[in-house]
Amino acid sequence: MKRRILLSVALVCVLGGMAGTAQAAGVVFDASDNSGGWFECSNSSVIFGVNNDIGCVHLALGEASVGKSLAVIKPGESVAFGSQKGAQTIHTAVSLIYPTVAGQGTNPSMPFDNDLDPGTSNAPITLQEEGLYVFFCDIHPYMFAGVIVTNNPVDAVVNGTGLKLGTTLTLHNIIAPDNTPELTMYSYSDLALRLVHTFFIATNPANWQNFSTNAKWNPRYPGVPVLASANGTTYNAGPVNLNDTLQGYFGETGGKQLTAYPTPPQGSGVGQVWVDTQFEKTDKTKPGTATAVDASTWKVTNKVALQLNNPHNMWTSADQKLIYQTEWFDNYLTVFDRKTGASRGRIAVGPAPAHVMTRTTNDEVHVSLNGGNDIVELTAKPKTTADIERNIPMGPTADGAHTHPHAHWMSADGKMMVTPNADSQDSTLYDFYPYNHIGSKVHTGHFPIATGMMPDSSKYYVANFLDSTISILKIHQEDGNLPTATFKKNINILTDKYNLAGLTSVDPKGAGGSYITGPVGALPIQTPVSPDGKYVITANTLTATLLVIDTATDTVVRMLGCDAGCHGVQWGAKKGGGYYAYVSSKFSNRLLVVDPKSGSDATIVGSVLLTTANKVSSGFQTDATSFDPIYEGMGGQGVLPIPVVYNGWVQHLPEEWKEQLTPHQKHPFPIQ
Repeated sequence: MKRRILLSVALVCVLGGMAGTAQAAGVVFDASDNSGGWFECSNSSVIFGVNNDIGCVHLALGEASVGKSLAVIKPGESVAFGSQKGAQTIHTAVSLIYPTVAGQGTNPSMPFDNDLDPGTSNAPITLQEEGLYVFFCDIHPYMFAGVIVTNNPVDAVVNGTGLKLGTTLTLHNIIAPDNTPELTMYSYSDLALRLVHTFFIATNPANWQNFSTNAKWNPRYPGVPVLASANGTTYNAGPVNLNDTLQGYFGETGGKQLTAYPTPPQGSGVGQVWVDTQFEKTDKTKPGTATAVDASTWKVTNKVALQLNNPHNMWTSADQKLIYQTEWFDNYLTVFDRKTGASRGRIAVGPAPAHVMTRTTNDEVHVSLNGGNDIVELTAKPKTTADIERNIPMGPTADGAHTHPHAHWMSADGKMMVTPNADSQDSTLYDFYPYNHIGSKVHTGHFPIATGMMPDSSKYYVANFLDSTISILKIHQEDGNLPTATFKKNINILTDKYNLAGLTSVDPKGAGGSYITGPVGALPIQTPVSPDGKYVITANTLTATLLVIDTATDTVVRMLGCDAGCHGVQWGAKKGGGYYAYVSSKFSNRLLVVDPKSGSDATIVGSVLLTTANKVSSGFQTDATSFDPIYEGMGGQGVLPIPVVYNGWVQHLPEEWKEQLTPHQKHPFPIQ
């Protein structure tokens, strides 16, 4: 955000005569499908410049997008959440960060949790305690709304006394190292700074990493004075400028030189790599495209827009001819032709479909309803709702609430499925054959979001987003018994290496991802196991790091840098043998290519620009007529290499694909 907020707020000095009778005041955040402005602020009864109020920052600035998800209000004023901006599926508003004192006492205002159905609004809540509040959608966890509550906010900015962030901040329902059900951090700690930094990257598209040129990355933040605490008891002596502090801490002062124009790997992959460029804006109403890259030339060959609304994750049919595409901010599974991009059906499956996979034995399609409780089962090559066979509940939970399953995984033999259940904080193992029944539900950590299974179905990995842990669950398949899973161990990728209070242990050089000492990760997402079962690679969105886990020892053996909003990982075949891991990032427009080698020496061997500037010289296909340059190639989330070479799927490939693979790639497990 621009420093012009100081100039804007200074206008209040000439508006002093406007101050009138005190009134019920507040702001409203409405959920939307728009990239970057997912929670859009509007002033309910706050009036900028009246009664020392600021309200919605983008309205105070007079700008359309800068500060669209941020408000500054006074103690005793209110915040409300709704879904009045055209959102097509369920969202939630949940307290992620709040001043610790707001969760204490006899009538605490925090924690907070509300569902937001399309077209609805919820009653406002009054915030009495000064400090920083961040709310998020716990279905789509990069949807943020921020509120700073401080006495006399205009005076705090104009006179430089500082907006108070709170001395300690609480991350609710995040398991701390001492196993308490919440984590408290100093407001001027490394973790707090990283979370604030992430908020301002995510909510302002001008702060995303654009690799289309060699320009420097120059993210901007509110140039306002803030008060924070490095000891958890008292505020630091004097306020600091938030923009200068964040830029200085993350090595961005004067801009940070991006890696040179993406250089593709010297070696080729096999087939294609599809990436959900979920935030890309075209001439259609809703954001998002599916982008195809030729793994032999590393050029973009296709961009599919159709009616997609925030396309999130993909899979393919056994013959590799159809792409199954979820629309996470909607209710649909879209099916399109892989070669032409032509639609083959748009199927209403339920709220917020997130991930999709097929069973290896019959090619049936399974879609997770992240806004519900079920996995939807469809026939092979579905086209209409008539092809929905059943809904498979992943609950019930103890209190009857939804499980909200996200990135599930299917076993190589087609007999089992495992899900991470974000709302019930556990993982379901479901047996298809012969029992058609839930085998177990095992507690993992807070906000399990993704899974990856060993090629022999002996164990699986669960990424716990808000705990920053990886749970390892052992699968038991005794003859004649319903298969079950039991908890084996957690890999704590953050707090074992992390000083939660201070500034020193993760980022001693204060320059962001490449200087993090580790290995360390935070807010992990996709966590697939390599087809040969040797390695897991985990994308960590907060620290912008990739962690390589050796499955033989279940230890982290390598850390690599990643881009802002590091998110998606899938494995594809490397030409001539071995595998590449393909990595996407939400707030970047390039794809990273990782060669795992022997694990401890895993290397990023290249990157691929996901915009039309990198399209093939002839034969490029798209149904879109225009691309917004700010958003082009942005929002990398789901990744799908074609052909699918995971154990169980690779054996069913058509010969035209098999002949491009080595013997070991055609039979990846057990390793010969």
